[in-house]
Amino acid sequence: MTNILWFKEISFEDVPLVGGKGANLGEMYNLGIPVPNGFVVTSNSYFRFVKENNLKPKISDILETTDVDQPDQLLAASRKIKQLIKTSPMPNDIAIDIMKGYKKLSGFASLQDMPVAVRSSATAEDSADASFAGQQETFLNVIGEANVVQRVRDCWASLFTPRSIFYRVKKRYNHFKVGVAVPVQKQIQSEVSGIMFTVNPVNNNKNEIIVETIWGLGEYIVQGQVTPDQIILDKSNWSIISKNHVTQDVQLVKSNQETREVSVPKSKQKKAKISDEMAKKIAKIGQKLHNHYGKPQDIEFAIYKDQLYIVQTRPITTITSNQKTIDKQVDISKEADLKGEPASPGTATGIAVLIKSPKEINKVKKGHILVTSMTSPDFVPAMKRVNGIITDKGGQTSHAAIVSRELGVPCVVGAKTATKNFKEGEVVTINGTTGEIWHGNVMSSLPSTNVPKHHGSKTPTKTATKIYVNLGEPELAKTVSKRHVDGVGLLRAEFMIANIGIHPKKMIADGKQKEYIEKLALGLSQFCKNFNPRPVIYRATDFKTNEYRFLKWGKLYEPEEPNPLLGFRGATRYINSPDVFSMELEAIKMVRNKFNLKNLWLMIPFVRTPQEMARVKQIITDHGLLRSPTFKLFMMVEIPSNVILLDKFIDVGIDGISIGSNDLTMLTLGLDRDNGEVAKDFNEMDPAVLWSLKRAVTKAKKRGITSSICGQAPSNHPDLVEKLVRWGVTSISVSPDAIDRTREVVSWAEKRKVSK
Repeated sequence: MTNILWFKEISFEDVPLVGGKGANLGEMYNLGIPVPNGFVVTSNSYFRFVKENNLKPKISDILETTDVDQPDQLLAASRKIKQLIKTSPMPNDIAIDIMKGYKKLSGFASLQDMPVAVRSSATAEDSADASFAGQQETFLNVIGEANVVQRVRDCWASLFTPRSIFYRVKKRYNHFKVGVAVPVQKQIQSEVSGIMFTVNPVNNNKNEIIVETIWGLGEYIVQGQVTPDQIILDKSNWSIISKNHVTQDVQLVKSNQETREVSVPKSKQKKAKISDEMAKKIAKIGQKLHNHYGKPQDIEFAIYKDQLYIVQTRPITTITSNQKTIDKQVDISKEADLKGEPASPGTATGIAVLIKSPKEINKVKKGHILVTSMTSPDFVPAMKRVNGIITDKGGQTSHAAIVSRELGVPCVVGAKTATKNFKEGEVVTINGTTGEIWHGNVMSSLPSTNVPKHHGSKTPTKTATKIYVNLGEPELAKTVSKRHVDGVGLLRAEFMIANIGIHPKKMIADGKQKEYIEKLALGLSQFCKNFNPRPVIYRATDFKTNEYRFLKWGKLYEPEEPNPLLGFRGATRYINSPDVFSMELEAIKMVRNKFNLKNLWLMIPFVRTPQEMARVKQIITDHGLLRSPTFKLFMMVEIPSNVILLDKFIDVGIDGISIGSNDLTMLTLGLDRDNGEVAKDFNEMDPAVLWSLKRAVTKAKKRGITSSICGQAPSNHPDLVEKLVRWGVTSISVSPDAIDRTREVVSWAEKRKVSK
């Protein structure tokens, strides 16, 4: 029941105690990233505070009578709950530990107290499926131990801001299972503050890093109070792709024990906030964190006297949803009437409603285009209802941009004069991918060819080549199963395992194998029952060690590998850890036998040798899973040895292969596409890769087994689809957004093949 933990004592496994923000600070501190030191008041302290003051029934009574879709009710409930928390006493030992920690951070011998930042860190924060960014309070320039204690209590109260309550209800989080930890950290008196994304968050370009900067403390960049400078860098060579310097006339600075807005000196107003060299230094640290966490990061930083400090990192949670919007993007050729910064992709048309403050959000109705100077957390209920959002101020890292991407609402920020250019009640069209804005509904004049043929078609295109879909999220199964698709060609285990959240070896150690098997089986059954009788091909777990380490207790069981891509993964794992693989096999049996869903098949990833395949097959057989007309066994082809020795792999006894074009391309060309130094050379159309694809498909056809491809290549390269059809591929598996587009291309390719 620790009250506080220092950064040096914290790792990513401690999320339940210190929240996403606190865990990331500890993880970075111990990785050697330049992080200002501090400690975290753990969530234990918050839960004790709630329990000892008997707050749960009082808060429940307020929430049970609140309709969160009614802004007035939501604001009133928030005020009542926050007042309850702010007027309840803090347990003495917690207060004493906070004060001792603060004095230690200031230096016991120092006569002067140190300014600190006191931040909220929700214990479900920055998880893989949600981002609580901006929902709870941050207090800057806090000086004195009594003030720090008070601000900790204020952070606890901010767990019940209107946006926090609204978000938890819509995400179905239990209000009392989400706690809040409070990092207390040396405050950097930022001369420059900024935020960086390690992929472009608007167009999902993985080879770009976005760096945005402002003068002064960082709150104004998050709030969107000022529009930042933006630098876009190319990861492959760290060159600068584009720069946009914005005049800034006000900034937030430290003043005694408060922060206040002051004018930026005229000599600095039009000056670039950072040099090109500093931008590259920031970007390289960002890529180091991206590589460490194995996923794109949203990173906050501060600069004081030319020293760079990283103050936060969190995963970008909108990549998948953004890609779906980008793929459906409607292009508008007409010259824009106004241009701002692209912030959240997609095109939208609606009636403009101008909002000056959160008090006016009741004016916003479903289908409107929200036009305002900037947004704050109190705007979120309205932001959820609208077709699109335009702000005068802010950049890609502002509140409006981040929340819009999370909600999937097209957004343009930093448009400067939108609130003056557009009138209440007029029709407006926006393109959140390009930052363009038009008077009127310019989408209504688009030619019908922009609408995909399959929408509303009574006679869907038929193809001899099967079109499968790649899936991993059970909640998408029902919707996607209604599409014109022949089955699931790649059912990823990783998302379901991540939802279980605990390393499988820890579940085994705790005797919870049955619970693990049932949870996995339940997830698998969602796909099978919705797609039945169409096949669902489950790819056994292919977590790499760095990914497994971020499951709870993962660091206890996973080695640190210099190159996880080539490390302990796939078939090697099943042979060395048969107890874990056994749970997957038992889950498959439960789905097939107990739930009577016989359309579930199995695919083995990353098999290095035919001998490995034989040993894995023996484990599968020992569990009573025998190949039959209703149970097929497939192997991924993603290593050059799979292509070279394909005859010997087939001799082991498999029903088909599925080519993982992403890994096969990387391993054929000897590069990691997530490494900015070499990513530019990743190319599925390289002659060496095409040779491997052709050999795998034609060999499978010759040997009488099925062949499929489930990487991104078919979605990215329609001309490759033609080649695959010509070689005799039996199925192509793509992401949901590419199903109909791929079927059209396959139909065209099949007709060309016949005509030749």
